[in-house]
Amino acid sequence: MQRRFLIARATLVAAAMLAAAGVQAQAPEWKKIRIGVEGAYPPFSEVGADGKLKGFEIDLANALCAQMKAECTLVQQDFDGLIPALQSRKVDAIIASMSITDERKKVIAFSNPYYSVPARFAAKAGTKFDFSPAGLKGKKIGVQRATIHEKFVDATFKQSDIVRYATQDQAFLDLKSGRVDLTLADMVATDMGFIQTPAGKGYEMVGPEYNDPKYFGVGVGVGLRKQDEKTLAKKFNDGIAALKSNGEFKKLNDKYFKYDISVK
Repeated sequence: MQRRFLIARATLVAAAMLAAAGVQAQAPEWKKIRIGVEGAYPPFSEVGADGKLKGFEIDLANALCAQMKAECTLVQQDFDGLIPALQSRKVDAIIASMSITDERKKVIAFSNPYYSVPARFAAKAGTKFDFSPAGLKGKKIGVQRATIHEKFVDATFKQSDIVRYATQDQAFLDLKSGRVDLTLADMVATDMGFIQTPAGKGYEMVGPEYNDPKYFGVGVGVGLRKQDEKTLAKKFNDGIAALKSNGEFKKLNDKYFKYDISVK
């Protein structure tokens, strides 16, 4: 009886050791990565006429995956659903112009920043505004939900009428139709995704540039789960550094922009 107990115990111990070894063997090597993207924030990310994703961050995601020798799947998701998708493991990373802010760092981790641009308002050309909180009292300001721009407008222009949208394109459409007086977004998306398009004819960027780190963070990075900070974050950091070192990042920058948006 004692011998049978000892054998059974030894079998359980061996099984436990094998299971532990299996867990270690199955620790993610990140050969396959699901990346959450928005697809509604040109020129960074949008859906083309052929139904395929395109834009600076789409190209960047693909370049990073090639650099990391990983097989990547791009998963399109509304911006305000990206962090929930990351936390529920529907995606492993976020590449969607997500700024690195203290508030977001409480719930997710980030890679090193790869680009940074200030925010500006857009409005009908020739319209005059006083950009103080009192000056924009009662004005309708369109912003995209769950963004740094929404946080900033909520905190700064409390006497304004804040109108929230699922995408920035919807905010631009309502600006065009006169449903809002202004919209706030990063100046590259505003300039290239609206002002320079046929829909943006007769509209311009107005007011100061906004880049207070309290609201706008320290640049845009890849969003990651906190438990993957030591593994996947390192792969993305190494990938970003390599693309900047070998000139690939500059090629992508110059393909889309007339100015350097990279974080040095």
